[in-house]
Amino acid sequence: MNPIHTMSTKVNQVRMTSPLLSGLVTSLAWLTAGTLILSLFVTFGGMKEESLPMYTYIVHGLSLLFGGISAGKQAGHKGWYYGGLTGLLYGIFIFIVGFLGFDAGLSLNTLLMTVGSFLMGALGGMFGVNLRK
Repeated sequence: MNPIHTMSTKVNQVRMTSPLLSGLVTSLAWLTAGTLILSLFVTFGGMKEESLPMYTYIVHGLSLLFGGISAGKQAGHKGWYYGGLTGLLYGIFIFIVGFLGFDAGLSLNTLLMTVGSFLMGALGGMFGVNLRK
């Protein structure tokens, strides 16, 4: 018969096997944390709302970079590809949220943000592949 302490030490771990899913979850987690920090700075700090767009782009960029790193690290190869696809999906997700929530339409700015999302995710993916070793 097995002692009780050995049975209770086995814990199931959740592991994401898809590099894209891993990258998107990581990106959205960083986006959530960055948004929370920015809102705390606006509420309790001296930050003015006029400077918020610049900081929002910084939060998006960092979210994409860390999401690309996660995707590239999970994939183990073709980091630019998996990171770039993660960035592309992130950009499409942000567009859909903006379209449904704020009635934002398709524009040149949206296209540039999507291309920038791909590039930032691809950069993160290249770093992520090299972090795996």
